Amino acid sequence: MLARLRHTLDFMPSPVPDKPGLLIRDPFQFSDAALVIPPVLVESLTYFDGTRSSLDLREYLVRLTGDLDVGGLEQHLIDMLSGAGFLEDENFLRRKDEAERAFASASTRDPAHAGTGYPEDPAELTSTLREYVNGTVAPPTSSRIRAIAAPHVTPYGGVDAYRAAYASLTPSDGDRTFVVLGTSHYGQPDRFGLTRKAFVTPFGETSTNLALVDEIARAAGDGALMEDYCHAVEHSIEFQVVFLQHLFGPSVRVVPILCGAFSRGMQSGARPEDNESVRRTIGAVGEIAAREGDRLLWVLGVDMAHMGRRYGDGFEATADRGAMEDVARRDRSRIERMEQGDAAGFWEQVRENRDDLKWCGASPIYTFLSATPDVRGSLLHYQQWNIDPQSVVSFAGMRFHS
Repeated sequence: MLARLRHTLDFMPSPVPDKPGLLIRDPFQFSDAALVIPPVLVESLTYFDGTRSSLDLREYLVRLTGDLDVGGLEQHLIDMLSGAGFLEDENFLRRKDEAERAFASASTRDPAHAGTGYPEDPAELTSTLREYVNGTVAPPTSSRIRAIAAPHVTPYGGVDAYRAAYASLTPSDGDRTFVVLGTSHYGQPDRFGLTRKAFVTPFGETSTNLALVDEIARAAGDGALMEDYCHAVEHSIEFQVVFLQHLFGPSVRVVPILCGAFSRGMQSGARPEDNESVRRTIGAVGEIAAREGDRLLWVLGVDMAHMGRRYGDGFEATADRGAMEDVARRDRSRIERMEQGDAAGFWEQVRENRDDLKWCGASPIYTFLSATPDVRGSLLHYQQWNIDPQSVVSFAGMRFHS
């Protein structure tokens, strides 16, 4: 039987005009390969589903080419996918084991997106973030900020929302511990990912509050995975760390928590806490929030809707136009629940049509609202951005207070 094509890969149209086809890459970075499958061969990928044999693939290639001698093409296709680590075979398992072992044994969490998501050179990064953050003054508030919500999209794409969120912070906030709740794009559903490792960026090394990380791990049990490999590749926390270091210095104290999708509640109509593992973890986070109070500042690294061809929709999405106007209305309805601190109401809206808006930040948001039921929020800036010509991501800058 042919090995199965990994379901955790990214698939998208090739962005290279003279190389049309389907681009495949590995978001887990077990492999740094990127393959473009020519249009004529895209259907052949369906034969790598774990139920087909090499004879089935060969028969298809004969019909496709009209040539009986397709052995070379067949072997080239298999070798190309396997060599890239894109098949669930021994080569991939070896790569996966090596990568997970390397992360587990590393003393720090090294930057995964420096040079792509933001500048790698510290001076250039400082200049870029100074331009991003400066120029906006948050409206005054009578109470101390408890939390902010910022995008985790590439900073240059969401700069106005990032600016609005981080403008809410003041120099005195640098003395607090930042609990960063990020979307776990690649982690297990209904689970949380923890790490004791300090995050390293071009600015330097953070200080991780190990006592709080360990407290959550003990209470969560199997609800949280310690030294979750997803931290090694995830951007939703890394981008927030870079902004925090820019504002408060490299050694900011953080508690990095990745929140997996609450899939059981989405499918069954139950609340996320009806899953015992989720309940224990949110409970532990809530106990810490109540005890530590203003010693903590919560940072939500969250995007909202994902619409258009890239995300499986049957239409081309354009920011702030056409179908995206209705998306904005529905986004704002969910944001109102966030502003009111209404975790249950927020989740009811997310569950509608099994979240056809595809809010990837729903789990961190729900976790925060459930763990801090006394907070109330304010929308500072709502934004939509064409991540490609046919697809849109929405996000917002928000702040929360007691």
